[in-house]
Amino acid sequence: MVVVLVYVVAGAVTLLALWSTAWRGLDERAIAVGFGLLVAVGELTRWGGGGDRESAPLGAAGALGYALLGEKAGEATHHGVLQVVAVAVAGALVGCVPHVARGKGPSLDHMARRVLTVWFAAVCFQPLYNQRRLADWFGDGAYYALAVVGLLALTGLCDAVLAAAMSRARTRWPFGPLLRDEMRAMLGIGSAVCATGAVMALAVAVAGLWALPVISLPLLLTQLAFRRYSAVKATYRQTIASLARATEIAGYTPHGHAHRVAALSRAIGRDLGLSGPDLTVLEYAALMHDIGQLSLVDPVAEGATAELPPAQQRRIALLGGAVVRQTGVDAQVAVVVERQADPYREQPLTARIVRTANAYEEMSRGTGPQGPLAALEKLRLATGRQYQPEVVEALARVVSHPGLSLGSAG
Repeated sequence: MVVVLVYVVAGAVTLLALWSTAWRGLDERAIAVGFGLLVAVGELTRWGGGGDRESAPLGAAGALGYALLGEKAGEATHHGVLQVVAVAVAGALVGCVPHVARGKGPSLDHMARRVLTVWFAAVCFQPLYNQRRLADWFGDGAYYALAVVGLLALTGLCDAVLAAAMSRARTRWPFGPLLRDEMRAMLGIGSAVCATGAVMALAVAVAGLWALPVISLPLLLTQLAFRRYSAVKATYRQTIASLARATEIAGYTPHGHAHRVAALSRAIGRDLGLSGPDLTVLEYAALMHDIGQLSLVDPVAEGATAELPPAQQRRIALLGGAVVRQTGVDAQVAVVVERQADPYREQPLTARIVRTANAYEEMSRGTGPQGPLAALEKLRLATGRQYQPEVVEALARVVSHPGLSLGSAG
């Protein structure tokens, strides 16, 4: 319901803005074209698809800068809220055409949020500026600049709340951790977008449109740095995934077991309120939880360690942790792997989650349609001794909505 409502409101605002601008024409055509081109260039230089938190930072900054523009080279502007939205949407649509042609265009969620955040910023700024309220309240100096930055911070907060609410509606994960993830993302590229948008508006007010390319260059360099950082993270994860496949290649575990346990663990962690770095540690530990089996002379049948004697489980876990430490992976990942065989009350939450997900995947393997139900029943019967009840119940919620939960484990 929340997602549909966001789509409806964003669509209505977009249609009204385009109709109004087409009917009335563009005010200050040169300014509108300049910011529209900037938004289009920002969309052209986006990286990835629509799943990134902000994959077109220059486009977002240009749209926000136009929403907060009150003057050009000392002369007052007269574009309204609806023209701001129309220019931002038109620029984004033009810029994303090549990406759409390659099947990598922005998602509907991303576009809807962009429309609503730009509209929110313009609604908060344009009427107050045109009525001289901002000048009366803050003057024309440093306090005015701080007011613009504060308004952009509020806009970013609203965008984070909106993104978290939409994600909550799709996945049923707790709202608090989702919002923390969005706020954490704002401290990265989001802060650069807001700062650049504010500087654009202030610089154009003094120097005119020539300020736009000068102000855009630092954000383009920041975008390049983030793209490289994202590539390093992706390579790092691929390396860990390749290490996790060693047990499959050697015949110790079934094909895809580590990835299934990782997806299930991440979904359970989300359901229990984990976010950010904790989810990353959880995913990496789940991928590498069986690597200690490489020390066995004879493989365990189908790699099923959940039913082994505790002493053997502990040996495999300790050896696995030692191997993880040798790879240079975060020490927290090694701790989770090492403590798989500990009594669950002594384990960190991440280790409890991996242990439960692994047992469920092993117990439900190859037992027909009733396998998952039987596996859940076995886990519930063992909650007093081996598995934490809250984790088992989170597992039950996750597997009851596999399309929502596991599909987002990436």
